[in-house]
Amino acid sequence: MKEHTSKQTQRYHITTFGCQMNKADSERMAGILEEMGFEWSEDPNQANLILYNTCTIRDNAEQKVYSYLGRQAKRKQTEPNLTLIVAGCVAQQEGEQLLRRVPELDLVMGPQHANQLENLLEQVFAGNQVVATEAIEILEDITKPRRESQVTAWVNVIYGCNERCTYCVVPNVRGVEQSRTPEAIRKEMETLGQQGYKEITLLGQNIDAYGRDLPGTTSTGRHLHTFTDLLHYVHDVQGIERIRFATSHPRYFTERLIRACQELPKVCKHFHIPFQSGDNQILKAMARGYTREKYRGIIEKIREYMPDAAISADVIVGFPGETEAQFEKTLELVEEISFDLVNTAAYSPRPGTPAALLSEQLSETVKSDRLQRLNHLVSIKATERRDRYLGRIEEVLVEEKNSKNPHQVMGRTQGNSLTFFDGEIEQLRGKLVKVKITETRAFSLTGVMVE
Repeated sequence: MKEHTSKQTQRYHITTFGCQMNKADSERMAGILEEMGFEWSEDPNQANLILYNTCTIRDNAEQKVYSYLGRQAKRKQTEPNLTLIVAGCVAQQEGEQLLRRVPELDLVMGPQHANQLENLLEQVFAGNQVVATEAIEILEDITKPRRESQVTAWVNVIYGCNERCTYCVVPNVRGVEQSRTPEAIRKEMETLGQQGYKEITLLGQNIDAYGRDLPGTTSTGRHLHTFTDLLHYVHDVQGIERIRFATSHPRYFTERLIRACQELPKVCKHFHIPFQSGDNQILKAMARGYTREKYRGIIEKIREYMPDAAISADVIVGFPGETEAQFEKTLELVEEISFDLVNTAAYSPRPGTPAALLSEQLSETVKSDRLQRLNHLVSIKATERRDRYLGRIEEVLVEEKNSKNPHQVMGRTQGNSLTFFDGEIEQLRGKLVKVKITETRAFSLTGVMVE
């Protein structure tokens, strides 16, 4: 074995790029490393195992990985026992090419292999350079994540994605949809409840597709395992006070799911439903499988059942061929719906996706101009939406102290608004506290605790 068994403490450092799925994967890999006897190091330069969990959704995330890698590859020339790992979506996409670009790498592993980290490292410590990017059945998760929070935790319910949006690399890098069994998900939640976690976010690249690949139908022909059924099945887990979920796809978002969210008290009245564009022609070019009208109908239905629900979304500007008039339809939709939060991005061509091959790519100048205009509107609408909280008493789950003000703690309302108020974190962490809102901003609230 490579010098791994030496007496000195083995330290690891993980840098995570990208989405919640990646954060959840990083927590699982950190858990594996700690079971193997590694200790976390805040400073990558003090670590003798460095793992970059990468994202390939946008080009700049990818470039960042290469610049971080370059620095550590240089360090390896004088410290041959440094273990360098690239995990996640860039690893899946680039595979062997990564080793050609950065020969100092020890392990290149796609997201489906997160649970296999220990076996892969055993091969590395035996002196091999390893590439693990082949598609595999995702084994049921027996790993114990090292959770970043003591209050909230992620639970994966479905891996992969079968959609074929023309701008997106996720299906290529994360593989086909594979749902975990309801029993396995419930068991993980029960353990988290016993460990004192109060809030769970159920995760899936396309969470409404949950269960389609699991066997079983009822006598009426309805599939036994839908995401709505899962919510009912896990709702009463002891100790868990709140359940969130992401990400939803408008194509599969049903009234039955909306009803369940209204009826189940632990399910947060917060919905993250990307719309990506307000123009039907662009939605078609993106292969999203719904229209602007269908999207608006979903939001109206949610507000009919839960008028106060918080709604967030993702949107892309500057998709190939997008005209000024089509972009303005996106602005109109943001204006009409008044989202609580919108994650915005300028289109970035990804290797191996159909949209990257389209001839009408827009200039960076046009894309950045549209992004700025959209962000300006998003911020105005979010400020208007946040105003409704002023003077209200909201239930806040306290997570951490406010890093900018040690006298304050921070937590989230049921609608996912970040809320700050004076208090002692040691007494309040993990508690649901009533807070009267005294100040509202575009993306956060301030209040005072109500006895």
